[in-house]
Amino acid sequence: MATSFHSLTFSSSLSKTLHHSHSSSVSSIIFHHSSTHSSFNGQSVNLPRLRLSKLKQNPPKHFFVMMMAKPTMQFIRGTDEQTIPDVRLTTSRDGTNGTAIFNFDQPSVFDSFREVADITGLYMIDEEGVLQSVDVSAKFVNGKPSGIEAKYVMRTPKDWDRFMRFMERYSDANGLQFIQK
Repeated sequence: MATSFHSLTFSSSLSKTLHHSHSSSVSSIIFHHSSTHSSFNGQSVNLPRLRLSKLKQNPPKHFFVMMMAKPTMQFIRGTDEQTIPDVRLTTSRDGTNGTAIFNFDQPSVFDSFREVADITGLYMIDEEGVLQSVDVSAKFVNGKPSGIEAKYVMRTPKDWDRFMRFMERYSDANGLQFIQK
């Protein structure tokens, strides 16, 4: 049984090359990074002031606090990766499974740590939790690390949806744009 794949690409302006598909049955979607630095663009919410008399009459039983964390990627837990990756996605025609391939050119993890062995995986962190992949490989040029490629496999529609929610948050936080080809 032949499986047909669609391709999606997340790309930064730092990328020196564009990924081209060689198959006529593959479509491309690109996220383009417009800036190398960004700050968290959270939404401000103004809440009305509560009157003390209302609190005394009907004291609230529970308070829910939701922390909105900036979505980030890490190779070493606790150390955010500053380099925005190029991301290529493939998905089956029915959208039930797929793979995300991340290419980091000169990642900042190489600046902070001298040992590539310290890299334990790719951790994609947002307010929903952590997506993790251990399929990570370093690229070397003249004996020095120059890039990292990581693969994240999505085996179910639930995995795919969760990954896309992370990428939407990550792209919003890092100035990526969605461009369909």
